[in-house]
Amino acid sequence: MPVCVLVLNERTAADRLRLSLQELGTPLLRVALVAPAPGKGAEPQQQESASGSDLPAEAMDDVDLLNPNLARSLRQKSMARWLMPFGFFAGATFTQITTLDTFASFGPWGAAFIGGLLGMGSGLMGSYAAAASVPSENEDGVRILRNRHLEGCWLLLLETRPGLELPWQTVQKARPQQVVRLSEL
Repeated sequence: MPVCVLVLNERTAADRLRLSLQELGTPLLRVALVAPAPGKGAEPQQQESASGSDLPAEAMDDVDLLNPNLARSLRQKSMARWLMPFGFFAGATFTQITTLDTFASFGPWGAAFIGGLLGMGSGLMGSYAAAASVPSENEDGVRILRNRHLEGCWLLLLETRPGLELPWQTVQKARPQQVVRLSEL
């Protein structure tokens, strides 16, 4: 899904752009406004109350596309959902088909159950390793956005449906400092 992040100087520009896109009927799947880092630029609370916008400003670490650690955590949980049951059945099956007597004192079903638990633990460890080993395609773009965020700029994340482009003439009227396209999703 096409995702782009606009770097803006003021919140009012973000609010005007969002309202313009709504008036044009542009179907946006997601709109997120990220306030500048605390202590940088204008205070987020002052600009928020002055604009009267209904779009709450989010912290950068709360937006999954702009936080690689949060994206990695979500990816790990997703992988654990299928690796753990697979690991359980693989561990139980391995215990049954081998002639190892490691857990023989628990009986044939107890040994298979303990083997399944060990396999499930292996699936959990595998989900952490696999999630950590997959790099994000957006690392360079996120690094650029984090730098702008620390400089005191507002970030407006806009996500559209696949195959649908934003009306760039309307976007350019907001005079963004920079437009960063994120390819993930």
